Amino acid sequence: MINESKFIKSFADLGTYSIESAKYSCPEICVAGRSNVGKSSFINMLTGRRKLAKTSSTPGRTRLLNLFDIDNGRFVLVDLPGYGYAKASKSEIEKWSKLTDGYFTTTQSLVHTLALVDIRHEPTSLDKQMIAFLYASGKPFTVIATKADKLSRSGQANARRVIANALKIGVGNIIPTSAETGQGRDEVMARIEQIITPPNMM
Repeated sequence: MINESKFIKSFADLGTYSIESAKYSCPEICVAGRSNVGKSSFINMLTGRRKLAKTSSTPGRTRLLNLFDIDNGRFVLVDLPGYGYAKASKSEIEKWSKLTDGYFTTTQSLVHTLALVDIRHEPTSLDKQMIAFLYASGKPFTVIATKADKLSRSGQANARRVIANALKIGVGNIIPTSAETGQGRDEVMARIEQIITPPNMM
């Protein structure tokens, strides 16, 4: 359970992010996903604060690295720029891509990635690229299937199998969530607790 959360800062470049991240020693968990997959809504649902992360009906709003402090340094949540926003200019897309790619190579604190996909659709080529990158680089991750309230329970089960097959992962590594109903929040938090809790304290 998250008791307190607050916005730290937004970063447009990796240099200032590196300076800021050097100030804390807690682990980072990042949230990645395509534009309009519901990253901001997911963060708000997870933290129990409706307006912590700014939501928008316009895809591509998240263009910076946004950092959030969770429970006074228990961990930091990093919201990455969304990928796959076709209407953005080529230069903007390249900038966001460099920021996201650079984050993964720069961070010294990342312990887990929450990779968001839309449960209603088969993962896009960019979703597959993200998972392939996480696999290849040995970075632990969990797939979060957003907007689960749009499907029935049986529909969710079928969708999880489709996603698992497309991303070549186990169904158990996919957590269906809904920002509308709160579905999946406890399961995600349990996963996070496993990740950030030292083995000798479990």
